[in-house]
Amino acid sequence: MDREHDDFGWGLGVLLRAYQSTVVTELGDFPHGPRGYQTLTEVVRGEHPSQLALAAYLGIDRTVMTYLIDDLVTAGLVERRLNPADRRQRKVVATAVGRRALKDLQKRVRAAEDTVLGTLSPAERDAFRVLLRRVACAVRDIEAVDDPCDAVVAALSSPR
Repeated sequence: MDREHDDFGWGLGVLLRAYQSTVVTELGDFPHGPRGYQTLTEVVRGEHPSQLALAAYLGIDRTVMTYLIDDLVTAGLVERRLNPADRRQRKVVATAVGRRALKDLQKRVRAAEDTVLGTLSPAERDAFRVLLRRVACAVRDIEAVDDPCDAVVAALSSPR
């Protein structure tokens, strides 16, 4: 291992900046960029019974989520419907346009991710994704000291 670059936080920061700059280019003017893309991805998966549950899963403040969903609705990608299981809730559902847009975006985002992970073989990329998902799922409910959005902004604005 290159001892000069064995700091975990440094590696995460570099990877996040590379991911952000590469993926943002692919997402173009998609509403709310990576956040909007991740939100649409979860909406299409359909596992969240309400907008509040969706916000909690993605770690997005519920007031910010309202504006994000509003913009996805305006773009024709999602719609709010009464939740048949609880009529007090609104379930966010992807439209046909949203499903088609996501299918196209997933291909482009995957290609951008493969560019970022280009130093790894295809098998190593798959293993990295599996390991990253495992760690992320294990720690996602740990209470953050700082707002995750602030942490991302700080990581992206720090000098390289």
